[in-house]
Amino acid sequence: MALLYKADPVRGEQWQRLFAKHAPDIQWRAWPDIGDPRDIRYLAAWQAPDDIETVLPNLKVLFALSAGVDQLDLGRLPATLPVVRLLDPGISQGMCEYASFAVLSLHRDMVRYRQQQTERCWQAHRLVPAQQRRVGVMGLGLQARHILNTLKPFGFALSGWARSEHHIDGVECFAGTGQLPAFLSQCDIVLCVLPLTEQTKGILNRQLFQHLPRGAALVNMGRGGHLVEAHLLEALASGQLSAAVLDVLEQEPAAPDHPFWNHRQIILTPHIAAMTQPESAFGVLLDNIRRHQRGETMLGLVDRERSY
Repeated sequence: MALLYKADPVRGEQWQRLFAKHAPDIQWRAWPDIGDPRDIRYLAAWQAPDDIETVLPNLKVLFALSAGVDQLDLGRLPATLPVVRLLDPGISQGMCEYASFAVLSLHRDMVRYRQQQTERCWQAHRLVPAQQRRVGVMGLGLQARHILNTLKPFGFALSGWARSEHHIDGVECFAGTGQLPAFLSQCDIVLCVLPLTEQTKGILNRQLFQHLPRGAALVNMGRGGHLVEAHLLEALASGQLSAAVLDVLEQEPAAPDHPFWNHRQIILTPHIAAMTQPESAFGVLLDNIRRHQRGETMLGLVDRERSY
Protein backbone atom coordinates (compact mmCIF):
# COMPACT_ATOMS: atom_id res chain seq x y z
CA MET A 1 0.00 0.00 0.00
CA ALA A 2 1.40 3.38 -1.04
CA LEU A 3 0.68 7.07 -0.75
CA LEU A 4 1.47 9.34 -3.69
CA TYR A 5 2.51 12.93 -2.95
CA LYS A 6 1.92 15.56 -5.65
CA ALA A 7 2.82 19.05 -4.43
CA ASP A 8 5.82 21.19 -3.50
CA PRO A 9 8.93 18.94 -3.60
CA VAL A 10 10.79 20.78 -0.83
CA ARG A 11 7.99 20.26 1.67
CA GLY A 12 7.62 16.78 0.21
CA GLU A 13 10.97 15.85 1.72
CA GLN A 14 9.64 16.83 5.16
CA TRP A 15 6.51 14.76 4.60
CA GLN A 16 8.63 11.79 3.55
CA ARG A 17 10.74 11.92 6.71
CA LEU A 18 7.63 12.06 8.88
CA PHE A 19 6.06 9.06 7.17
CA ALA A 20 9.31 7.09 7.39
CA LYS A 21 9.49 7.74 11.13
CA HIS A 22 5.86 7.43 12.18
CA ALA A 23 4.15 5.31 9.49
CA PRO A 24 6.74 3.00 7.87
CA ASP A 25 3.96 0.64 6.75
CA ILE A 26 2.82 3.27 4.20
CA GLN A 27 5.09 3.38 1.15
CA TRP A 28 6.00 6.90 0.05
CA ARG A 29 5.89 7.88 -3.62
CA ALA A 30 6.51 11.35 -5.05
CA TRP A 31 5.09 12.50 -8.38
CA PRO A 32 6.04 11.81 -11.14
CA ASP A 33 8.02 8.77 -9.93
CA ILE A 34 4.95 6.77 -8.96
CA GLY A 35 6.32 3.27 -9.44
CA ASP A 36 3.62 0.64 -9.93
CA PRO A 37 0.39 2.69 -9.98
CA ARG A 38 -1.62 -0.31 -8.79
CA ASP A 39 0.02 0.02 -5.36
CA ILE A 40 -1.26 3.54 -4.71
CA ARG A 41 -4.27 3.79 -2.42
CA TYR A 42 -3.92 7.39 -1.25
CA LEU A 43 -3.11 10.63 -3.07
CA ALA A 44 -2.00 13.73 -1.14
CA ALA A 45 -1.97 16.61 -3.60
CA TRP A 46 -2.60 20.26 -4.35
CA GLN A 47 -3.98 19.34 -7.78
CA ALA A 48 -4.98 15.94 -9.09
CA PRO A 49 -3.44 14.42 -12.22
CA ASP A 50 -5.51 14.36 -15.40
CA ASP A 51 -7.41 11.15 -16.11
CA ILE A 52 -7.00 10.08 -12.51
CA GLU A 53 -8.96 6.84 -12.89
CA THR A 54 -6.56 5.57 -15.55
CA VAL A 55 -3.38 6.86 -13.91
CA LEU A 56 -4.27 5.58 -10.43
CA PRO A 57 -6.68 2.65 -10.90
CA ASN A 58 -6.77 1.57 -7.24
CA LEU A 59 -6.96 5.00 -5.61
CA LYS A 60 -9.20 5.04 -2.52
CA VAL A 61 -8.93 8.62 -1.18
CA LEU A 62 -7.75 12.01 -2.46
CA PHE A 63 -6.37 14.16 0.36
CA ALA A 64 -6.23 17.83 -0.64
CA LEU A 65 -3.20 19.50 0.94
CA SER A 66 -5.21 22.64 1.68
CA ALA A 67 -8.09 23.88 3.78
CA GLY A 68 -10.15 24.49 0.63
CA VAL A 69 -10.64 22.43 -2.51
CA ASP A 70 -11.56 25.04 -5.13
CA GLN A 71 -8.26 24.36 -6.92
CA LEU A 72 -9.63 20.90 -7.75
CA ASP A 73 -12.11 20.32 -10.56
CA LEU A 74 -14.45 18.12 -8.55
CA GLY A 75 -16.57 17.47 -11.63
CA ARG A 76 -13.69 15.63 -13.30
CA LEU A 77 -13.03 13.36 -10.33
CA PRO A 78 -14.78 10.00 -9.96
CA ALA A 79 -18.06 10.47 -8.11
CA THR A 80 -17.22 7.63 -5.71
CA LEU A 81 -13.75 8.97 -4.81
CA PRO A 82 -13.74 10.58 -1.34
CA VAL A 83 -12.07 14.01 -1.30
CA VAL A 84 -10.80 15.16 2.09
CA ARG A 85 -9.58 18.67 2.87
CA LEU A 86 -6.76 19.23 5.33
CA LEU A 87 -7.77 20.47 8.78
CA ASP A 88 -4.25 21.58 9.66
CA PRO A 89 -4.04 23.55 12.93
CA GLY A 90 -1.05 25.37 11.45
CA ILE A 91 -3.29 26.76 8.68
CA SER A 92 -5.76 28.01 11.26
CA GLN A 93 -3.00 29.72 13.24
CA GLY A 94 -1.68 31.41 10.11
CA MET A 95 -5.15 32.62 9.11
CA CYS A 96 -5.70 34.10 12.57
CA GLU A 97 -2.33 35.87 12.48
CA TYR A 98 -3.03 37.32 9.03
CA ALA A 99 -6.55 38.42 9.96
CA SER A 100 -5.20 40.19 13.04
CA PHE A 101 -2.51 41.93 10.98
CA ALA A 102 -5.02 43.02 8.34
CA VAL A 103 -7.73 44.22 10.70
CA LEU A 104 -5.30 46.07 12.96
CA SER A 105 -3.57 47.65 9.96
CA LEU A 106 -6.90 48.99 8.71
CA HIS A 107 -8.15 49.90 12.17
CA ARG A 108 -5.00 51.92 12.93
CA ASP A 109 -4.94 53.53 9.46
CA MET A 110 -1.59 51.99 8.50
CA VAL A 111 -2.35 52.16 4.77
CA ARG A 112 -2.46 55.95 5.00
CA TYR A 113 0.54 56.17 7.34
CA ARG A 114 2.58 53.97 4.99
CA GLN A 115 1.85 56.35 2.14
CA GLN A 116 2.68 59.36 4.33
CA GLN A 117 6.05 57.79 5.10
CA THR A 118 6.90 57.60 1.40
CA GLU A 119 5.91 61.28 1.12
CA ARG A 120 7.87 62.26 4.25
CA CYS A 121 4.66 63.56 5.79
CA TRP A 122 4.46 63.60 9.61
CA GLN A 123 0.74 63.93 10.36
CA ALA A 124 -1.39 62.19 12.98
CA HIS A 125 -5.04 61.27 12.42
CA ARG A 126 -7.91 60.63 14.82
CA LEU A 127 -7.74 57.27 16.58
CA VAL A 128 -11.02 55.39 16.62
CA PRO A 129 -11.45 53.23 19.76
CA ALA A 130 -11.70 49.52 19.00
CA GLN A 131 -15.11 49.38 20.67
CA GLN A 132 -16.38 51.75 17.98
CA ARG A 133 -14.91 49.74 15.09
CA ARG A 134 -17.33 47.23 13.57
CA VAL A 135 -15.65 44.16 12.07
CA GLY A 136 -17.62 41.61 10.06
CA VAL A 137 -16.58 38.20 8.75
CA MET A 138 -18.14 36.60 5.68
CA GLY A 139 -18.16 32.86 6.19
CA LEU A 140 -18.64 31.26 9.58
CA GLY A 141 -16.85 27.94 9.20
CA LEU A 142 -14.10 26.65 11.44
CA GLN A 143 -11.45 29.10 10.20
CA ALA A 144 -13.78 32.08 10.56
CA ARG A 145 -14.69 31.07 14.12
CA HIS A 146 -10.99 30.90 15.04
CA ILE A 147 -10.48 34.35 13.50
CA LEU A 148 -13.40 35.82 15.43
CA ASN A 149 -12.07 34.36 18.69
CA THR A 150 -8.67 35.89 17.95
CA LEU A 151 -10.21 39.32 17.33
CA LYS A 152 -12.45 39.32 20.43
CA PRO A 153 -9.80 40.48 22.95
CA PHE A 154 -9.24 43.71 21.00
CA GLY A 155 -12.79 44.79 21.80
CA PHE A 156 -14.15 45.19 18.27
CA ALA A 157 -17.89 44.94 17.66
CA LEU A 158 -17.97 41.60 15.82
CA SER A 159 -20.51 40.22 13.38
CA GLY A 160 -20.62 37.36 10.91
CA TRP A 161 -22.55 36.24 7.85
CA ALA A 162 -23.05 32.85 6.26
CA ARG A 163 -25.54 31.15 3.98
CA SER A 164 -26.99 29.19 6.91
CA GLU A 165 -27.77 30.17 10.50
CA HIS A 166 -25.03 30.17 13.15
CA HIS A 167 -24.90 31.14 16.81
CA ILE A 168 -21.57 32.34 18.21
CA ASP A 169 -21.12 33.94 21.62
CA GLY A 170 -20.20 37.61 21.35
CA VAL A 171 -20.85 37.72 17.58
CA GLU A 172 -23.97 39.09 15.90
CA CYS A 173 -24.78 36.51 13.24
CA PHE A 174 -26.64 37.03 9.96
CA ALA A 175 -27.77 34.34 7.52
CA GLY A 176 -28.79 34.06 3.89
CA THR A 177 -28.96 36.51 1.02
CA GLY A 178 -31.89 38.31 2.64
CA GLN A 179 -29.78 39.36 5.63
CA LEU A 180 -26.61 40.16 3.70
CA PRO A 181 -27.39 43.88 3.19
CA ALA A 182 -28.13 44.33 6.91
CA PHE A 183 -24.85 42.62 7.79
CA LEU A 184 -22.86 44.76 5.38
CA SER A 185 -24.49 48.01 6.48
CA GLN A 186 -22.80 47.79 9.89
CA CYS A 187 -19.29 46.67 8.82
CA ASP A 188 -16.48 49.20 8.97
CA ILE A 189 -14.07 46.38 8.07
CA VAL A 190 -15.29 43.26 6.30
CA LEU A 191 -13.24 40.08 5.91
CA CYS A 192 -14.00 37.43 3.30
CA VAL A 193 -13.07 33.88 4.33
CA LEU A 194 -15.80 32.16 2.35
CA PRO A 195 -15.17 28.96 0.39
CA LEU A 196 -15.17 29.57 -3.36
CA THR A 197 -18.27 28.02 -4.90
CA GLU A 198 -20.55 28.83 -7.81
CA GLN A 199 -22.69 30.79 -5.34
CA THR A 200 -19.81 32.85 -3.91
CA LYS A 201 -17.79 33.53 -7.08
CA GLY A 202 -17.67 37.28 -7.69
CA ILE A 203 -19.57 38.04 -4.47
CA LEU A 204 -17.24 40.94 -3.65
CA ASN A 205 -18.67 43.21 -6.32
CA ARG A 206 -20.11 46.66 -6.92
CA GLN A 207 -23.51 45.81 -5.47
CA LEU A 208 -22.00 44.41 -2.27
CA PHE A 209 -19.68 47.40 -1.81
CA GLN A 210 -22.65 49.77 -2.07
CA HIS A 211 -24.23 48.17 1.00
CA LEU A 212 -21.14 48.91 3.13
CA PRO A 213 -20.85 52.21 5.04
CA ARG A 214 -18.99 54.79 2.99
CA GLY A 215 -15.27 54.57 3.76
CA ALA A 216 -15.35 50.92 4.86
CA ALA A 217 -12.38 48.63 4.21
CA LEU A 218 -12.06 45.14 2.74
CA VAL A 219 -9.90 42.13 3.57
CA ASN A 220 -9.96 39.23 1.10
CA MET A 221 -8.21 36.14 2.42
CA GLY A 222 -10.57 33.69 0.77
CA ARG A 223 -9.91 33.23 -2.94
CA GLY A 224 -9.22 35.62 -5.80
CA GLY A 225 -12.39 34.45 -7.52
CA HIS A 226 -14.49 36.08 -4.82
CA LEU A 227 -13.45 39.57 -5.93
CA VAL A 228 -14.42 41.51 -9.04
CA GLU A 229 -11.19 43.47 -9.27
CA ALA A 230 -12.50 46.26 -11.51
CA HIS A 231 -15.33 46.90 -9.05
CA LEU A 232 -12.86 47.23 -6.18
CA LEU A 233 -10.88 49.83 -8.12
CA GLU A 234 -14.10 51.77 -8.76
CA ALA A 235 -15.07 51.65 -5.09
CA LEU A 236 -11.65 52.88 -3.97
CA ALA A 237 -11.64 55.69 -6.52
CA SER A 238 -15.10 56.88 -5.50
CA GLY A 239 -14.38 56.76 -1.76
CA GLN A 240 -17.00 54.09 -1.12
CA LEU A 241 -14.09 51.98 0.15
CA SER A 242 -11.08 53.51 1.86
CA ALA A 243 -8.62 50.62 1.67
CA ALA A 244 -8.18 46.92 1.01
CA VAL A 245 -5.86 44.15 2.15
CA LEU A 246 -5.66 41.39 -0.45
CA ASP A 247 -3.86 38.06 -0.12
CA VAL A 248 -5.39 36.41 -3.19
CA LEU A 249 -6.03 37.32 -6.82
CA GLU A 250 -7.96 35.83 -9.72
CA GLN A 251 -4.67 35.21 -11.54
CA GLU A 252 -1.57 34.46 -9.47
CA PRO A 253 1.07 35.70 -9.59
CA ALA A 254 -0.09 39.18 -10.48
CA ALA A 255 1.10 40.46 -13.86
CA PRO A 256 3.82 43.16 -13.71
CA ASP A 257 1.32 45.77 -14.92
CA HIS A 258 -1.46 44.80 -12.54
CA PRO A 259 -2.99 47.99 -11.05
CA PHE A 260 -2.90 46.62 -7.51
CA TRP A 261 0.92 46.66 -7.29
CA ASN A 262 1.27 50.41 -6.87
CA HIS A 263 -2.18 51.32 -5.60
CA ARG A 264 -2.01 53.74 -2.68
CA GLN A 265 -5.00 52.16 -0.92
CA ILE A 266 -4.14 48.49 -1.29
CA ILE A 267 -1.86 46.19 0.69
CA LEU A 268 -1.11 43.18 -1.53
CA THR A 269 0.49 39.96 -0.29
CA PRO A 270 1.33 36.84 -2.36
CA HIS A 271 -1.15 34.27 -0.97
CA ILE A 272 0.73 33.83 2.30
CA ALA A 273 -2.05 34.14 4.90
CA ALA A 274 -1.53 30.46 5.73
CA MET A 275 0.65 27.66 4.43
CA THR A 276 0.40 23.94 5.03
CA GLN A 277 3.19 22.90 7.39
CA PRO A 278 4.09 19.20 7.39
CA GLU A 279 4.96 19.29 11.10
CA SER A 280 1.46 20.38 12.13
CA ALA A 281 -0.47 18.71 9.30
CA PHE A 282 1.10 15.26 9.42
CA GLY A 283 -0.84 14.05 12.46
CA VAL A 284 -4.14 15.11 10.87
CA LEU A 285 -3.37 13.35 7.59
CA LEU A 286 -2.15 10.16 9.24
CA ASP A 287 -5.18 10.07 11.53
CA ASN A 288 -7.47 10.23 8.51
CA ILE A 289 -5.56 7.43 6.77
CA ARG A 290 -5.94 5.26 9.86
CA ARG A 291 -9.62 6.18 10.06
CA HIS A 292 -10.08 5.04 6.47
CA GLN A 293 -8.24 1.81 7.15
CA ARG A 294 -10.56 1.12 10.10
CA GLY A 295 -13.65 1.98 8.07
CA GLU A 296 -14.37 5.11 10.12
CA THR A 297 -15.53 8.53 8.93
CA MET A 298 -12.67 10.81 7.93
CA LEU A 299 -12.48 14.39 9.20
CA GLY A 300 -12.76 17.10 6.55
CA LEU A 301 -14.68 14.97 4.05
CA VAL A 302 -15.86 17.26 1.25
CA ASP A 303 -19.54 17.52 0.41
CA ARG A 304 -19.57 17.48 -3.40
CA GLU A 305 -22.90 19.33 -3.51
CA ARG A 306 -21.54 22.24 -1.47
CA SER A 307 -17.94 22.06 -2.80
CA TYR A 308 -16.48 22.22 0.71
